[in-house]
Amino acid sequence: MLQMEPGAGRTAKRKLPIGIQTFRTIREENCYYVDKTAYMARLVAEGKHYFLSRPRRFGKSLFLDTLKELFEGNEPLFKGLAIHERWDWSVRHPVLRLDFSSGNFREPSYLHKDVMAQLDAMESESAVTASYDTAPARLRHLLKALHQRTGQRVAVLVDEYDKPILDALEVPEVARANRDYLRGLYSTIKFGDAHIAFSFLTGVSKFSKVSLFSGLNNLIDITLEPHYSAICGYTEADLDAVFAPELLGLDRNEIRTWYNGYNWLGEEAVYNPFDVLLLFRRRAFAAYWFETGTPTFLIEMLLTRGVSALALDDLLGSDELLSAFDVDHIATEALLFQTGYLTIRRTELRGGEIYYRLGYPNREVQQSLNKSLLNHLTGNLARRAEHSARLYDLLLVNDFDSLKMLFEAFFASIPYQWHTNNEIANYEGYYASVFYSYFASLGLTITVEDSSQAGRLDMAVLFNGNVYLFEFKVVERVSAGTALGQLKERDYAAKYRGRGEPIYLIGVEFSRETRNVAAFEVEGM
Repeated sequence: MLQMEPGAGRTAKRKLPIGIQTFRTIREENCYYVDKTAYMARLVAEGKHYFLSRPRRFGKSLFLDTLKELFEGNEPLFKGLAIHERWDWSVRHPVLRLDFSSGNFREPSYLHKDVMAQLDAMESESAVTASYDTAPARLRHLLKALHQRTGQRVAVLVDEYDKPILDALEVPEVARANRDYLRGLYSTIKFGDAHIAFSFLTGVSKFSKVSLFSGLNNLIDITLEPHYSAICGYTEADLDAVFAPELLGLDRNEIRTWYNGYNWLGEEAVYNPFDVLLLFRRRAFAAYWFETGTPTFLIEMLLTRGVSALALDDLLGSDELLSAFDVDHIATEALLFQTGYLTIRRTELRGGEIYYRLGYPNREVQQSLNKSLLNHLTGNLARRAEHSARLYDLLLVNDFDSLKMLFEAFFASIPYQWHTNNEIANYEGYYASVFYSYFASLGLTITVEDSSQAGRLDMAVLFNGNVYLFEFKVVERVSAGTALGQLKERDYAAKYRGRGEPIYLIGVEFSRETRNVAAFEVEGM
């Protein structure tokens, strides 16, 4: 049955809409629904053509489907929602929706076949016939014919607009061809403006206007507009108001640590909906979102470019850099931010230009991404898992002699060929990065490059009522004894003494010759 009253059944459990991207199904089957229709009212009031970038599984498809039902005037579905009293239900607009969420876009010419099939279905459903051979011509004809027939302009919705390009990134020639094809198709939205009431394109990436949207310069990009930051995702208030029956028996702070933290310049961060719904179903914390599709391409790119795992939690990027995304040039910061592996922590103004400080959104991403990096480095998931479990057990009892041997095993497990094929293996950041990833893969509380009056500490780990302070150095052959000495000389422990917990200074030195641990010195305080 439809949910007719906004407060009906507030304390009763409802169906969890896991995998449901159809607004009608959610409403008619009395599923939980976080009302996003106030954003729709604002969009219509403020403009006409919009673009939104959000990571996968953040509710973009459901938002588009809700827009479809709204423009088609299906009033019963909106009873009790924010937009109901603000919409003219006597007006019904025709809707055209392009959906690229499925298909094998790595295959040459597949995109054209897919688009033509979608246009076939639209023409059949609307009883419009066309004899044009190109997709842009057919789409223009559809827009004009529907406008003339109904007397109402058309709503155009495009879901996963960029997937045909993203899927083919490992086949650059296909990715470029798909990009050029889509550029021509999307330009129809600009040239068909007279027949369009509203358009909304959404996807994961934000391709530069030069590369993809050069013919569609009338789009309003709301990706980083603060008042649309929570247009997808769940806020803290949403969890309290909508999902109160599901919160019983779950640690709210743990939910926040695991899944909250995504921000697009709004006043509050949001949760990934997919994670939250799976948590409520299974009642256990796990990397639900991450495990549904982290691309090997991303991990290989980070390693090939020598991006240190330590640096990922404190990257700095400009607005221009975060938009630098194209087939032939993908900025590391842009890829990590747009795909949801990093989020905006804060903005920093420098010389009149806005910069964004990026970091991991939550424990799920930090822990899982570092696991993936280690798995790729060692090439042996079972060995990596065994090392991680052993690290945790040894930290519980502060067995530092065994920790040294375990760290030696960490680096010994990385194939020799990887070192010889990667220049970054010669630098201190690489060794520190492997260390960091093992700790981060356990979900421990870690601070890197922690600043104090004395300088910047390489890494601090808080665990089991203890404080572990690490300093890393690379030496030529044998221990120089400088790592531990620097920890003591600069008194990095001063910042942590107020915690009243045992502090361990750990100086770790790596041999450039053996590519392994040369010294592992510990001093307790």
